[in-house]
Parts: sequence; C-alpha cells; structure tokens
Amino acid sequence: MIIGILKERKNHEYRVGLLPEHVAHLAQQGHQLIVENNAGQGCGYSNDNYLQAGAIIEESAQKVYRQSQMIVKVKEPLPEEYPWIQPQQVLFTYFHFAASETLTRAMLGSGAVCIAYETITNQAGQLPLLTPMSEVAGRMAIQQAAKYLEKPQGGSGKLMGGVTGVSPANVLIIGGGVVGTEAAKMAAGLGAQVTLLDINLVRIKHLDELLPANVTALYSSPKLIEQLLPQSDVVVGAVLIPGAKAPKLISKKMLQTMKKGAVLLDVAIDQGGCFETSRPTTHEQPTYIEEGIVHYCVANIPGAVPITATQALTNASFPFVKEIAQLGWKKACEQNHHLARGLDCAEGTLHNTSVAEAFAIPYSPNPF
Repeated sequence: MIIGILKERKNHEYRVGLLPEHVAHLAQQGHQLIVENNAGQGCGYSNDNYLQAGAIIEESAQKVYRQSQMIVKVKEPLPEEYPWIQPQQVLFTYFHFAASETLTRAMLGSGAVCIAYETITNQAGQLPLLTPMSEVAGRMAIQQAAKYLEKPQGGSGKLMGGVTGVSPANVLIIGGGVVGTEAAKMAAGLGAQVTLLDINLVRIKHLDELLPANVTALYSSPKLIEQLLPQSDVVVGAVLIPGAKAPKLISKKMLQTMKKGAVLLDVAIDQGGCFETSRPTTHEQPTYIEEGIVHYCVANIPGAVPITATQALTNASFPFVKEIAQLGWKKACEQNHHLARGLDCAEGTLHNTSVAEAFAIPYSPNPF
C-alpha cells in the first residue's frame, strides 16, 4: 500500500501521524511511504530521519494526497485540503465529525473512507486512540488553568495551590472520564481543592478510592453545577459522548454567578463544547473573556507538547495502521470489529448515527 504522512495544518499543531521507526517497519513489510516535507520537524524528526527509514519526501501535501492510497494524519483535514482528497482514499485521523457539518459533508462528497481515531474501541469498550490524548489534554488543562488564573493573563490573580495561611483555588471538573481524572490528579497535586462530577456511581466510587483527599467526587446534576459555580475559580469541561456532540452544561446566564477572573477550560470543544459560550480557539490566541470569565477553548491542546503527544498517540494508532496497510480497509474492518467502529463514513455513505442525528443526514448502518 502507498501511505502518505502529512505536515499538519491546524494552528500550532506540531504532531505527526507516524514516526520514522513506524515508517521503517512498514517499508520492511513492502509498503511505500510518502512523507510531506518537514512533516515531523515540529516533534524533532527531520526529513533525513524519514529518508533513512525508507520514505520518499514530497514537497507538497497536494502531491502526497495525489499519490497515496491511505493518508495517516493527526487532525481533521482543513478546507484547503478538501479538493485534494480522492474517492476510495483511506483517511485515518481524528475527525470529530459531530462538531462540524461542513467537514462531514465535505468528506461524504469526497467519496473517501474516513476511519476516525476517536470512535475505535477495544475489548473493554474503551476508546484506545482517544485515551492517550485525553490524558495529555487533562493534564495540560490544569497547567493552562494555573497560568490563566494569573492577573496579567486576565485571571483573578489566585495561585492554584495557595500558600501557608492562604486558601488554594477551588477547581470544578465536570466529567470523570480520562480527561477529568487526569485533570483532577494534576490539580490535586498542585494543592487545589477539587470537586469532580460524574453521573456513573460505579465510576464515582472508583474515583473516591483512586484520588487523593483533596478531591471530592460527587454525583452530577444541573442544580449541583449551579450551586458550585459561584465558589469555583476554575471549571474544566470534560464531558464526552463518543462520536456525538457534547451537552451544554453551563449557560451564558450562569456565568453571571461566577467570580470575575475565573477560568473555564472546555476540553470538549472538539465535540462542540460543553459550555454555551464556548467557541474554538487556537494556541496562537488561546483565550477570550466573556461575562468577565476567561475562556480557554483550544481545539488541539496536545499539539503544544508534540514530542510526548506524538509518541503516545502513535503507540496506540500504529497497530491499526499496520492492519489496514496489510489487509486493506474492508478486510481489516471485517476481521477487527473494534477498528470497524471507527468507520464513520465510506465512499459517500455516513455510518455514524450520532453525526447523522446531529445534522439530519441520511445514514446506513455500519456494514461491519
């Protein structure tokens, strides 16, 4: 198979779909690897590293698309890439279709085969390609929260962990999955007082046993969120409905009850965001202020730490890349129903029911 690896185009996105070591393995298996010029530069890998691994370097993304049977990326294609995508070409990347009708319709119109990292499952019913980036995003959310609480950044001027005789920040985390758990660990480690909300009692019991004493895990409800907001210095939105839009849990009106200079971090922004006032931001301009509240809604948080994030992602994604390359996408999906769960659309047909419902697009059940 001819496999293309692109340089990401999203703002300050430095991750790359495959590392030279993966290229070398695939090349030894008889596959042809075409890498866009400087694709790995942002996470420390040069063109020479890829050439030594057996790849061909192409000067432009358009040429990589034109020659490749499968494209391995990190983030969804941007509009400038849409014309380059070919019918029956396999695109293997994060898509988050429920956050963008434009992207969804463009991929359906292209006739490409779109296998989404974020909806692939494993035997435990987990999302193995989402988990490593959720770990990174959860931890980074607290790093960013600590920074944007600072007065020069627009925050209230409160130190996350406090000091002797001075109380720490109150951190509210909505969602006790991977993002929420990692955020809670980080915030607790900095000395904050953390409240973590979830709607799964079994999960809450587990979190009670797992997390330190300065984390309180509670059963979430709209009323409880309203009660906790006025005392919260930081709120992390970490709610995930796999493949679907995130629910809106905090309204614009509710911001009026919060402390001025509090920080909202919407880690669910890839799936549309879980705050009414959320809109996607970039690493270049990560925040905006609304109703006196700092909003951080960067849609590719792990892109800021590409060395760690690329290694974590490709550890999880490479076995699936090998499978698709060796068998072709149809046979791979037939033999691996966990991979097949990532088949969100193929050759003009939508297979993701949540996306179909979000945008009123006809769909066909996943054939695998």
